[in-house]
Amino acid sequence: MELIDSIPFDEYSLEVIVVDNASSQDEASIIENKYPKVKVLRSKINLGFAGGNNLGIKAAKAKYIFFVNNDTYFKDFNINALILRLQSSTDIGVACPKIRFSDNGQHIQYAGYTKLSEITIRNKSIGYDEPDNGQYDIAHPTYYAHGAAMMVKREVIEHIGMMPEEFFLYYEEIDWSIRIRNAGYKIWYEPACTIFHKESKSTGRNSPTRAYYLTHNRFLLVKRNYKGINKFISYLYLIIASSTDSLLNLIRGHNDLSKSIMSGIITFLKIGS
Repeated sequence: MELIDSIPFDEYSLEVIVVDNASSQDEASIIENKYPKVKVLRSKINLGFAGGNNLGIKAAKAKYIFFVNNDTYFKDFNINALILRLQSSTDIGVACPKIRFSDNGQHIQYAGYTKLSEITIRNKSIGYDEPDNGQYDIAHPTYYAHGAAMMVKREVIEHIGMMPEEFFLYYEEIDWSIRIRNAGYKIWYEPACTIFHKESKSTGRNSPTRAYYLTHNRFLLVKRNYKGINKFISYLYLIIASSTDSLLNLIRGHNDLSKSIMSGIITFLKIGS
């Protein structure tokens, strides 16, 4: 609710769509009653991150679609900066705001992404956990959008298709970003708009669910986007690195995390490779 409360409905002409992805408490009805200006869609089954967003895309009518997690909120609702960035060039397809962690409000989570390693499938979030002293206040192109908050031109979605639902949770925005850039569009980080993020509140930072999907979906990302010898080497690295991570968690007594990591590997090798 904090996100919706932070939206100044009276100052903007907005089409706000909330997707209730099979919540146990039927949050759709609660939101519908409390916020009459919000359009609420309820799915009877959990469609995952991409599936829930795709449900919203199908209902949206706007030229620019702003995807934003329910565990975020605004202090200064300056989404016009994102729109202006998208309008500044025909080849800019996505604009992402600066994202700060909500726990202290000053530390940066995202000011753009570096490129993924072709072997380890690792990269860095620029400015991660740094105090925001204005050091990343210049807009610039970036390799990938951040799933917690990104504005996308409708024409981009019509060109490349909706979010890949094969991932269910984690890495779908990275895969989507790769497809967007391969189609000739650019992704920009726009610091004139800031949003605050309560990271991983829905799954927990060290939850078995998170461990499973992060492990499984790294393999899936390689399968969908890598070729030749790099693909083989990446698979080999991921098997070794993930197995080691599982073993370390087992030694530390985190049996559930260890089991989830191994399950992510085995599930992919059985039905995903």
